[in-house]
Amino acid sequence: MNRRISLALALAAVAASALSFGALAQSQYPTKPIRVVVPFPPGGVVDTVGRMWVQRVSPSLGTIVVDNRPGAGGVIGAGEVVRAQPDGHTLLIGNTSTQVLNPAVMRRPPYDPARDFVTVDIIAISATAIMVHPSLPARSLKALIAYAKANPGKLSYGSAGAGTLTHLAGEMFKQRAGGLRILHVPYKGVGLAATDLVSGYIPLLVANVTSHFLSLREAGKIRIVAVNAPARLKAAPDVPTASETVPDMLAQLFTGIFAPAGTPRPIVDRISQATRKALAEGSFQKILIQSGVEPVLDSSPEKAQRFVDQEHARLIPVIKATGFKLD
Repeated sequence: MNRRISLALALAAVAASALSFGALAQSQYPTKPIRVVVPFPPGGVVDTVGRMWVQRVSPSLGTIVVDNRPGAGGVIGAGEVVRAQPDGHTLLIGNTSTQVLNPAVMRRPPYDPARDFVTVDIIAISATAIMVHPSLPARSLKALIAYAKANPGKLSYGSAGAGTLTHLAGEMFKQRAGGLRILHVPYKGVGLAATDLVSGYIPLLVANVTSHFLSLREAGKIRIVAVNAPARLKAAPDVPTASETVPDMLAQLFTGIFAPAGTPRPIVDRISQATRKALAEGSFQKILIQSGVEPVLDSSPEKAQRFVDQEHARLIPVIKATGFKLD
């Protein structure tokens, strides 16, 4: 037999084998319960969105077990998923911190998001917001900037922690509003920070919008002067965006599904399809919006990866400008 013909037949056989393996992987997946790692404590934005996603995709994907593995700003849980078998049975509910910020602010990051993960889908986006205690004489972002300029160094703002998106959003606000002198007060999570804002212990807080903060606002216990989103939130359309006053003031947290690198594409597609099916339900969209997050309705593995890349390109310069690093 001609050598070229033999080679062509061999390549065709390999291709057919790969296709049959992919089809088999998708048809048999999952073969056991899926473990979904949430690298943050229960009750936060990522945990809430992740659990709602699990509930909605379980009819399509079978038994799913949520495993909260908090620590080091999401690094511990993300690291566990990196070391898992790439068979679709261990997934990460990742976010802006795990996929963009942590590797950028750590001197020795334990993983590389681009190399060690495959992006499956983005579920929702949560905007950060600038919140103030009602005693502060600023009912708008413009008034807050004027007050901060008239009282340099007298204001402080709380965040969910050093190196988090809320910290970077606060620094971005200070930079783009003209170099405001406002002290950063990092907390270990947003819970205590929210309590201190309500009590008036801190006058400002930069945090992700949640149903809890929307309820506090409704009760008059806090004031949300602006959301750092590209458009006003459906859950609070009367709150202006920060960019209406400060150009290019955008800081939002994405929450999505990520799998270990090497996970077969048919399995990635299966999970993405289940996600799209769930997000097409009006009831799921409604509950996400009521929680203060915006569902992403037109995602895919490719679109999700492009979005992550765009956020990386946009946020890294802010990180470099702050000079912040974690040992």
